[in-house]
Amino acid sequence: MNTNIINQIIILTLMMIVGVVLRKRKIITDEVNKGISNILMSLTLPCMIIYSFNFDFSMDMLKKAIMIFFYSVGIHIFLIILSEPLYFKFGKSKKNVFKFATIFSNCGFVGFPIVQGIFGNIGVFYTAVFTIPFNIFMFTYGIMLFTGESNLKSIKKSLLNPPLICTLIGVIIFLFSIKLPIPLLKTLGSIGNMTTPISMFIVGSMLADVKLKEVFKGLDVYYLNLIKLIVAPILVYFILKLLGCDKTLLYICVVMVAMPTASLIGVFAERYNGDKTSASKCAFLTTILSVVTIPIIMSLI
Repeated sequence: MNTNIINQIIILTLMMIVGVVLRKRKIITDEVNKGISNILMSLTLPCMIIYSFNFDFSMDMLKKAIMIFFYSVGIHIFLIILSEPLYFKFGKSKKNVFKFATIFSNCGFVGFPIVQGIFGNIGVFYTAVFTIPFNIFMFTYGIMLFTGESNLKSIKKSLLNPPLICTLIGVIIFLFSIKLPIPLLKTLGSIGNMTTPISMFIVGSMLADVKLKEVFKGLDVYYLNLIKLIVAPILVYFILKLLGCDKTLLYICVVMVAMPTASLIGVFAERYNGDKTSASKCAFLTTILSVVTIPIIMSLI
């Protein structure tokens, strides 16, 4: 288990370093960064989402899938409430980045491989269901954190984005066991696989504009890491334990919360003109420190 976790995080870190090098060599410019961010949000991520719903299931799996769906909804609401008072002392821009970093984990890029290593394909199935509320919250509440817009018009606009639309398409494929043609399925998988390196390149290119000593500087980012990687998953574990959650679903939920911050935080900060420095620091440090914290959390539970 620990080897799977560490290997996956090392891979993500190396991809971020590639992004740093590309930025330093001026291969990734500001315009290129904006362009690949749009490609990721409009193409590669939607393809990855649709591909992730290509699973068969039994009635027992369906019942558990419904349970983990509602657990995921509850967990994200709980994290939204929890993050509100924890960062009130910070400036608005940094506070919103920290709230996003606490609520939204790297479920797709790190979570899926780790869960598959621990639980096999059944774990991947439940994780795909867990990410439905995750995507809905991230592309509504998450976007509002960066844009500052919370009216009905902005919510409607947020709901009409490619990743969320493709999540709904994935649900239909999942519920009706629709078998996509092999060429189409493999095309979706291949394009979707581009999401991880592209997102890491974006985060790395942002880090290139920050002095390395600045990444590790400041107690505020370590405070965020304590909340995100230790406090939040432990609280979720005890709450679900009290609710009598199925053991497999319990472990998957805790693992998802214990993941490093969603690497899309860098993409969102770039696209919506957020605090890119804080976003990059959150993505980088939570990924690095999770090499230590994830095995600790798994040992504790």
